[in-house]
Amino acid sequence: MTLTVAGTPKEYPDGINLTRLIELEKVETPMYVTVALNDAFVESGGFEAAVLKDGDTVEFLYFMGGGR
Repeated sequence: MTLTVAGTPKEYPDGINLTRLIELEKVETPMYVTVALNDAFVESGGFEAAVLKDGDTVEFLYFMGGGR
């Protein structure tokens, strides 16, 4: 199946969930990543249940603190 991950179309096995995608993409510090699936945020507790389907769009987001 084709997923668009971080703006790039890529091929993945059918039926993977967000947890597996994070592993396949070798996401740094996965415990701190926020995931947007088709422009909707997915809570980290829902990664296992979020089964991806052909044509989905996934973005990995990291929130940074700092500033004045």
